[in-house]
Amino acid sequence: MCKTHALSVPTAKAPFEKTTIERRELRPNDILIDIKYCGICHSDIHSAYDEWGGGMFPMVPGHEMSGVVTKVGTAVTKFAPGDRVGVGCFVDSCGTCEYCLSGEEQYCTKGVINSYNSLDYDGNLTYGGYSEHIVVKEEFVVRIPDKLDLDVASPLLCAGITTYSPLKKWNVGPGKKVAIVGMGGLGHLAVQFAHALGAEVTVLSQSNSKRDEAMELGADHYYATSDSTVFAELANRFDLILNTVSANLDVDAYLSTLRIDGTLVNVGAPSEPDSYQVFSLIMSRRSIAGSLVGGIRETQEMLDFSAQHGIAPKIEVIRAEQVDEAFERILRSDVRYRFVIDMATL
Repeated sequence: MCKTHALSVPTAKAPFEKTTIERRELRPNDILIDIKYCGICHSDIHSAYDEWGGGMFPMVPGHEMSGVVTKVGTAVTKFAPGDRVGVGCFVDSCGTCEYCLSGEEQYCTKGVINSYNSLDYDGNLTYGGYSEHIVVKEEFVVRIPDKLDLDVASPLLCAGITTYSPLKKWNVGPGKKVAIVGMGGLGHLAVQFAHALGAEVTVLSQSNSKRDEAMELGADHYYATSDSTVFAELANRFDLILNTVSANLDVDAYLSTLRIDGTLVNVGAPSEPDSYQVFSLIMSRRSIAGSLVGGIRETQEMLDFSAQHGIAPKIEVIRAEQVDEAFERILRSDVRYRFVIDMATL
C-alpha cells in the first residue's frame, strides 16, 4: 500500500481533518498520479453533509482531479511519467455491459465505481481528490491538453462534462435556441459550450447581477426570472433548456418557454422533488429529461474542445486549510465560479 496525505470528514457535517490514507499498490494497468489541483463541486458538500444519504465515513471528497503521472504499471500503454492528466467522477466500471462498450461507463449496469464514497468491486472504500496522490486504472484517466492550465482544467472534469454532454446529446448547434438556467459553476461553463457549438444562448438567472459576465462568456440574451413576466415574453421560444441549479423551480413556467418537441434537461439535483402539470408537456409534445456526466471518451472530447475554443472556468484557487470556509461560501453563493484546491498546500 502507498500512504498519502488527505483531507477527510470523519462524520457528516464535521470539519475537515488532515489525515493519512492508503492507496493500492500499482497493478499492471494502473497509474500513480501526483494530484496538483482538485476542484470543489457542490456534490462534495451534499456528500460530506450526507444530504443524499448513503454517506460512508471517513470520507475524502473530490472528483475534479488534475495532476501529473509519476509512475505506471507494467501493462500501461496510454500514459507515461510526466504526462498531464485528469480523473473525474468515476474510476472503474464493469467494461463489458452495453453502456461500457459504447463509451458511456457512467451508466454501467453493474454499477460505476465513483471516485469517492463508493465501494470498489473488491469492497474497498474509494477516496477522492482532496489528497496528494491517487492510483487509477489507465482506462479511467484523461489527457489534459497543453493549452489548459492544470488548475483551470480541474473543474472541467465534472462541471465541464456535466454541461457538455447534454448539449451534445440534444444536438445543440447552429439554428438552435438554448436557455441556460443559472449562472453558477455549471451554468457559466454551459454558456461557453453552447456558444462555441453555435447556438443562440439565453441565460435565465434570478437577478441581473451576472448579466455582464454572462454576455462576456457568450450569452446572446439574459433575463432575470425574479420578474415573473419574462415567462410570457419567452413563451414557445427554446429548443432546449439546460437547468444547472440545485433549487426547485416553477417547472410549468419554464416548460412554457419550450417550443414543440422542446426538452428541459436537468443536471442540477435539488434535494426535494419537483412538481408540474402534465398538460405542460402533452400540449406541445415537450419532454423533461436528466443527464449525468459523460463517459471517458466524451470527457476527452470535451477537454480537447475546450482547449480548441478557449473555454475555461473562472476559478478561485484556495489552500487546503480553506476548504471548510469554501463550503460555507458556496452555500452562500459567494464564489465566481468554482473553488480549486492547490493540493501542494496540503
